[in-house]
Amino acid sequence: MRLVDHLDKGFSLGADAPCLVCDGETWSYAEVRGLSFRISAALAGSGVVPGDKVAILSANDPLAFSCVFGISRAGAVWCPVNPRNEAAENRELLDLFECSVLIFTSAYAPLVCEIRDALPRLTTLVCLDAPVEGALRWDEFLARGEGTVVDRDADDDLAMIVGTGGTTGRPKGVMLTGANLEAMTALTLMSYPFSPRPVYLALAPLTHAAGVLCFPVLCHGGSLVVMRTPEVAAFLENVEQHRVTHTFLPPTLIYMVLDHPGLAGADLSSLQCFWYGAAPMSATRLTEALTRIGPVMAQLFGQTEAPMMISTMAPADHFHADGSVAHERLSSAGRPSPLVTVSIMGEPGTLLPTGERGEIVVRGSLVMRGYYRDEEATKEASAHGWHHTGDIGYLDEDGFLFIVDRAKDMVITGGFNVYSTEVEQALMAHPAVADCAVLGLPDEKWGERLTAVLQLKAGHKADLGEVKEFVKARLGSVKTPKQVEVWPDLPRSKVGKVLKTEIRASLLA
Repeated sequence: MRLVDHLDKGFSLGADAPCLVCDGETWSYAEVRGLSFRISAALAGSGVVPGDKVAILSANDPLAFSCVFGISRAGAVWCPVNPRNEAAENRELLDLFECSVLIFTSAYAPLVCEIRDALPRLTTLVCLDAPVEGALRWDEFLARGEGTVVDRDADDDLAMIVGTGGTTGRPKGVMLTGANLEAMTALTLMSYPFSPRPVYLALAPLTHAAGVLCFPVLCHGGSLVVMRTPEVAAFLENVEQHRVTHTFLPPTLIYMVLDHPGLAGADLSSLQCFWYGAAPMSATRLTEALTRIGPVMAQLFGQTEAPMMISTMAPADHFHADGSVAHERLSSAGRPSPLVTVSIMGEPGTLLPTGERGEIVVRGSLVMRGYYRDEEATKEASAHGWHHTGDIGYLDEDGFLFIVDRAKDMVITGGFNVYSTEVEQALMAHPAVADCAVLGLPDEKWGERLTAVLQLKAGHKADLGEVKEFVKARLGSVKTPKQVEVWPDLPRSKVGKVLKTEIRASLLA
């Protein structure tokens, strides 16, 4: 199944139904589908053949997202480029992916001008919304395909290549096939509630999880409401105005929603499924969300290499049969999804029994083809016939998957293994803590000194000694941070994850 086939499925359910909505404008399925044919023909007129790589550099934008379908219809490979990356990183990714076309918005023209001379394979530049020297205007680009119809299959089912950073700092390109994304769509549709014609609100970047979650919505003929900027007040207004049924946010943004004064008066009754993922969520704040947002919270766990649906937890799974909150499950990542096999690996190649902790490994049609032009990394990630996630976790007796840490984030202090996620969950239960990071720092006595950096809720103060006692009462002395600091803000990645590498570097400086 090609990416554009999701759009065509929605078109078959109603050509005049709304497909894309943004800033008061609406594009029907017929309009978006027609545009996809024009883009496909323009790419062919620019020399693009099946298997060629076409990159998109844009913030959330309906026209830029429409280009995804034109790329797919041309048989080419979509390469989403994160607009928040530094210029050097994007240059390296575009070179690695061997992109021949770059479609971008004028906001990123300075970045494009900075890197394009170092990318000889990049033969066609297209700016969507303004004249830029050395780039085709949007109308000039479309004119290259006038009078032709191009609707091709990909040569080998490669649908997209997504950049991801590695532990070495060198970027890698994750190859995702049409079959991978079809599996993701199928798992989404079978794991979560969907009514006819869902309405999906995309606030998070369409270059990441928010983008691929659009495809199952399209299969139901649903509409996609695109937010150009991540504003919490506007998010709440959009849910109410458009009667949004589905949305996705990382935990950091959900915390902002919970802390926003407009939440109490917002009408969120249309929501069926509010996905959260991309980072661990505080069980305490999740409990709050189930009350204040509603019984619609839905977890997903995946990676770029196995997109979104390694394990799932539907809204109903957050509750017992009697309607009470299933607190013991809230710190889990749900159950392995139906088409994915999940195991826990200890010593290389050895699978562990229920309840024991080790690396989470997965198999199934969700798992990537491999890393683009990186056989060594591909071999390492797929050792012993399993995809290695790099996450440490365990499966409980009821089949729920618990992720206790990234393998590289485990702290060994005084000879004991301490998983930072467990300590972070305890800290997040403190009424003054908005977010936190736990890591190990070198220590002559302990080997590693368990260290916590806190970001407090607005208007709150915290006695650090009392915070330590709060954790000690819950986890014991071994898992209590020896060092606690308060920072006004925690450094974050482009998708809102706390950057422990930057915190560690600052603490060691």
